[in-house]
Amino acid sequence: MADKHLFQSGTLNRLALKNRIMVAPMTRISATVDGVPGDRMKHYYTRFARGGFGTIITEGLYIDEAWSQTYAFQAGLVNSRQVAGWRAITDAVHQHGGKIIAQLMHAGAISQGNIYRRDTLAPSAVQPRGEQLGFYHGHGDYALPTEMSEEQIQQAIDSFAETAARAIGIAGFDGIEIHGANGYLLDQFFTDYTNQRHDRWGGDITARLSLTLAVIRAVRQRIGQDVTLGVRISQGKVNDFHHKWREGEAGAKQVFRLLAESGIDYLHLTEYDALQPAFTDNARSLVQLAREVAPSLTIVANGSLSDCHRASQALEQGADFVALGKSALANPDWPMRIRDTAPLREFDKNLLAPSADVKDCELV
Repeated sequence: MADKHLFQSGTLNRLALKNRIMVAPMTRISATVDGVPGDRMKHYYTRFARGGFGTIITEGLYIDEAWSQTYAFQAGLVNSRQVAGWRAITDAVHQHGGKIIAQLMHAGAISQGNIYRRDTLAPSAVQPRGEQLGFYHGHGDYALPTEMSEEQIQQAIDSFAETAARAIGIAGFDGIEIHGANGYLLDQFFTDYTNQRHDRWGGDITARLSLTLAVIRAVRQRIGQDVTLGVRISQGKVNDFHHKWREGEAGAKQVFRLLAESGIDYLHLTEYDALQPAFTDNARSLVQLAREVAPSLTIVANGSLSDCHRASQALEQGADFVALGKSALANPDWPMRIRDTAPLREFDKNLLAPSADVKDCELV
């Protein structure tokens, strides 16, 4: 059989998982215009559970009817219709032996399809780099955001916590992942050039992490100690692909120490290639650096871990779980194929063109 470590059972807090293979969060913009997931999304998510994935992390779900929505046709988790749609999905995943974690997100400055308002908020009034994403129905430059007030920051923290409670208590999710990666609001606070604040939310790398830590505390308080809670962080962003943390390895170690002490059950590290050196002056990957600093913290690795060999290498570097994106799209039965030594399908980039919505061919 393929590497047996991938198929070992594991736990996240009190959540028992049948293997170490997860579906990574992927934005598929396939809800209704007002953010309600339907049968199409239920079939999409259920096929991963049928295919043997132990855990599914959802696409990012918006958390308020104000500034958090990021893309047109993105699903939310803020009203009864949206909650009911997700409950049908979580029930279906559970019926097929899978676990499902809700990823919660706030767009901040890089919102490009918000039905609730046109203006955007950010840590500072800084023009986002890059352009809106065409395969998510965007075009042109991002809007110049307004700097968030203390009251607006507290509202965002509260929205993460309230939505997390809704996800666990009503929608039937097995855990929560806070999206602190890829250039969205929490990552904007964490990034030196998008956070030019001089209050407690800005400054050095540890101060810039403070909003993420505040969200972790608020969510944990609402969902309790027994519910699985993770956070996703990254260097690269959807609008700044090659970004590296200015503080390098020393800063990364500070961040990993703080996150290990924060009360999370897992840290989800995503890079373009999870196995490659995190910084040019050191051969170690982010996974290896995190494992060195936080030997007891559960780590999920994501990024180009498309086949059994590369996924197993991530475990050898110190990850406890691997999360698959494009390879899962091409092979919703990836765990079964690996177990049976069957060939993997190549990812077809046309699956995300001209837009990234779920295609008919994915529902068979």
